[in-house]
Amino acid sequence: MAKAKASFAYRPAPGRLIVKSLETTEKTESGLYLPESAKERPQLGKVVAYTVSRRDDGKSNEPLCEIGDTIFHSKYGGTEVKIDGDEYLILREDDILAVQA
Repeated sequence: MAKAKASFAYRPAPGRLIVKSLETTEKTESGLYLPESAKERPQLGKVVAYTVSRRDDGKSNEPLCEIGDTIFHSKYGGTEVKIDGDEYLILREDDILAVQA
């Protein structure tokens, strides 16, 4: 079972993961930078903590990703949280769309 790194203070509930969004610079073709309010929510993130889900018989499911993996997640899924001044997203396993190979 994948567990949170010792340096990260939180362990998500079963079937959940904590993701640090990978920010991309929003710049128009003409070279203007978009203000924060005009940016779309990023769908690319790095997994910082993950706990696999459990089946009805109590056994753990096969992990979908590992800590440190880069994932694409659903656009409006998850809950945004701020931990020690950094912004994270808590997602369900179902919100994972793809894991970088």
